[in-house]
This record gives sequence, C-alpha cells and structure tokens, in this order.
Amino acid sequence: MYLRDEDKIWIASGKGGTEPIYLLPRMLTRHGLITGATGTGKTTTIKVMAEAFSEMGTSVFMADIKGDVSGMCKPGEPSATIDERVRSMGISNFSFTGYPVRFFDLYGTKGIPVRTTVSSMGPILLSRILELNETQSGVLQIIFKVADDNGMLLLDFKDLRAMVQFAGENAKAFATQYGNISTASVGAIQRSLLTLEQAGADSFFGEPELDLNDWLALDNEGRGVINILDCVTLFHNPLLYSTFLLWMLSALYEMMPEVGDLPKPKMVFFFDEAHLLFNNAPKVLLQKIEQIIRLIRSKGIGIYFITQNPADIPGTVLSQLGNKIQHALRSYTPNDQKAIKAAAASFRPNPEFDSETAITDLATGEALISALDEKGAPEMIQRGFIVPPRCNFGLAEPELIDQITRSSPLYTKYYQSFDRYSAYEALDELSQRTALQQEQEALEAQHQKELQQKEKTTAAAKPKPRSRSSSSPLEKALTSSMSQIGRSVSREVVRGIFGNMRK
Repeated sequence: MYLRDEDKIWIASGKGGTEPIYLLPRMLTRHGLITGATGTGKTTTIKVMAEAFSEMGTSVFMADIKGDVSGMCKPGEPSATIDERVRSMGISNFSFTGYPVRFFDLYGTKGIPVRTTVSSMGPILLSRILELNETQSGVLQIIFKVADDNGMLLLDFKDLRAMVQFAGENAKAFATQYGNISTASVGAIQRSLLTLEQAGADSFFGEPELDLNDWLALDNEGRGVINILDCVTLFHNPLLYSTFLLWMLSALYEMMPEVGDLPKPKMVFFFDEAHLLFNNAPKVLLQKIEQIIRLIRSKGIGIYFITQNPADIPGTVLSQLGNKIQHALRSYTPNDQKAIKAAAASFRPNPEFDSETAITDLATGEALISALDEKGAPEMIQRGFIVPPRCNFGLAEPELIDQITRSSPLYTKYYQSFDRYSAYEALDELSQRTALQQEQEALEAQHQKELQQKEKTTAAAKPKPRSRSSSSPLEKALTSSMSQIGRSVSREVVRGIFGNMRK
C-alpha cells in the first residue's frame, strides 16, 4: 500500500516530488477542508483520501454529485500523466486497483434504496426541507410533540399529512398543553408537503429505514467499504440534498458510542458542495451544525467539507477543521481577491513561499496542504502535487453499478418497501369510530325522543341526561387506538440535537 508509510498517509509530494507530505491517521477525526476552483483537482484528492481510508480499514461515505467517483470500484488505467507522476514521486510499488464500493440512491434506481422515516428526520430538519418560516416550524414541532406523546408513528408522508390535519381540526383542544396551532400554518405545511411530494421526495420517507451501522463494514481483505450515494438527480434540489446529508451526520452522531481519540477514524464523511449546508440556514440550525461538528469527533467520525472557497464555510465551523487542502483559486474580481487573501491568512506561513501568490499559481493536481502534527497543532503549510489515485478516473458503467448493487446483501434488505400500522391507519380507524359513535348517539337520541313522546310522563320521570366525559377530544379519540399503537412503540420517543429520533 504505497499510500502508507509508518502509519502515515502519503497524500502529496513537494519540492520537485522528492519530499512526501503526510497526514496522520489519529488526527483525521479533527475534520478537514478541501477547496479549489472547478477543474483544479479536488475530485482526485477526494479519491486518494478515500483510497487511503479504505486501506487502513476505515469506512467511507461519499456523495457523488457528478457521477465521477463511481469509478472507484474499478482499477485505474495507465496514462502518460500518471506514469510521469509516479516516476517523479519515486513511488516504487504503484499498482492500479479497484476498491470495495457499495452504491446507494435515494430514488432507488442507481443503487440500494435509502429511506428514513418522518419521525427519524424530526421537525427541525424537515422544516428546512419544507422551507417553513419560524412560526410554521414551531407549529410542526408541536405536531411532532403531540404524535410523540401519544405514540403515533410518523413513518411516511401520508402519516404526517394525517397528523397535521388532525392537529389542525383539534387545535383548540391542544392549545392549553402545547400552544397555538394556527390554521394558516397548518395550510402552509400541507402545501409544502404537497410540493415536496410532487418532486418525488416522498419516496425517501418510509421503511425499511437505513441502518447506518450497515455502512461500517470491511471487505474480506480488511479494507473499509466506500459507500457512494448517487446524488446526480438529488442535487437538482440542493436544499433536499444538503438536509438529507445533514440527517445522516446527525443519525451517525446519535448512533455511535463515545470512543475518545482513536488511532484512526471509524468512519469518514465527505460532504461535497458544502456551501449548500450553510446557505440561508437559520441561526438556530447553524448553532446545531456547529455543535455536532464539534462533538462528533469523540464518536470516531471525521467530516471533510468540499467546496470552491473557504469563505463558503462559517468561521465558527472553519476553526474546527484541522486538515486543509487548498487547490488553486482564480482571481477575477475584487471579491475573489478578498477570498484568496482570507484563505492564505488561515494557514501557518511558510517562509519559502508566499501563500497568497501560491494559491493563484497552483497547477492542476497541485495544492497547499496544512495538516495537524502529533500534538494536534497545525503544521507549516506545504506545497505539493497530490499522489495519483489507483482507482479509475472515469465513471463506472451503469451495468456494473447494477451488478454490484444487486449482488450486495443490503439490496435484499432494503429494495422492497413496506407500510406497517402507523399514524395514518390509527387516525383513519379513529375517524371511522368517531363517525360510528356519532351515528349511534344520533340513533339513541332519536330513540329517547320517541320514548318520551310515548310515555308522556311528568318532568320528574324523564330519563336522566346522558353523562359526558370530561376528557379532551384527543384522549377520547385515542383510547382504543393506543393499545394497537403501543405494540409498535414500546418506549418513550427521545430526540437528539437536530430533533431527529434517537434509536
């Protein structure tokens, strides 16, 4: 494995290709940043890092936006450029190889289907997908709370629509305990759900739900599995793309135990087009993103953001990214020049060159690299060419992706969706029982009226009025449903940092 030397990852070579530049595995949970303009070599860097993680037995997640990382399942092919790079770097044991890859797809057409439930996504992230304002988001959180308190499973969109409608119809009954549920907010939520459903996003919600433990896997050679999520279609909805990846991060955080500092990461998560995560995000969401990035490293998870410019990342997040690989930036406008100056200022200076000038002079495949040393302090910035990947530069053929997908045991586990008893069925039963009860009460009232007319007795002899329950509409409505739902929900619902349901 040419990428490793004495428990170090050989990521690049500087000074004419003679001096290796390393990353330390035990420092790779301190997160990182890979930046640069389009076409400067970011994808190659991502592949080289993913190869190294796989070889050291670390599982990897990658979002494939352009389809250009799918070729990691195939060995690379010789070329004059690679041959020259290998020779100049003095790599003696270079060989092409493919890596253990599994393909996933939220739409289920280019990989193993990926689903989560509405309850697991939670109200905070779902509000972002639905583009709700602060008031509407508050109402959605109330609706989730009502569902959680009463064991109502929200698995798919029809469950959520039914629950939103039920809460709106019984808003007065919930006002004292939960807060106001306005008709306008209920209508806005329903309209947003319809829009998202028409875009095909409803297929993401349901069961069987993805178990992220399945991503923590090794192949027969002890290499970490590289899990590639096809995002070519998903990326047409950037908000949905970024929020779904954020759900994956939060689910990983809630799932993984505390492990402290490890010799190497348990899993590494590459977040491409990372600026989408922060665009127009409300302050409360940004605070939670910052919190999870700060805390998730104690779970053995490393996060690597990929974007064009470091300025795309908020300063509070940028300060937590210890390993930085900066490819070339272009200086066309005053804003570009300002961004280059800020990027250069974020590195520990190297007296051998000017970082600001170097950023605009970097060739394709060349980068400025700032890694953490053994004590966790930033090393002096170094300039070097990224080592060549051993996997294929191109795309995997659709037939090969389909073959790999269908041969995976996870395909059998996830390909067929199912719909179990949940909020929609419970509320539908409730509606039928309510209608039957009202019909019976009407018949009883008519019967009592007929008896009164026949008996023609005195007022004292009249039947006593039918006693009425003091229970709330929800309590009366759900009494007979709870035993059924209780078999599906055996414990109290607990929600994590993003409001997503803890397993």
